[in-house]
Amino acid sequence: MGTTFIELSGGALLRVVSDEEIPIDELRRLGVADDSLVRVNAEGDVELRRADRWDVIGGLLGDFAERLRRETGREFV
Repeated sequence: MGTTFIELSGGALLRVVSDEEIPIDELRRLGVADDSLVRVNAEGDVELRRADRWDVIGGLLGDFAERLRRETGREFV
């Protein structure tokens, strides 16, 4: 089985991320906007969708899977 992800908007990511993981100012500097498309894999790596690729921009820690499920209502697929 390949890598699984939860996709979400940049706005949703900004609501679940903590400053200990990736400061919001840093996410904004990297290009995360409320309407950005991002995905998080089961290991917590955060990827931002660019026009022609996905860029890894950081990682989540701790109970991130439950935070993502609560925010999005989605499972890793």
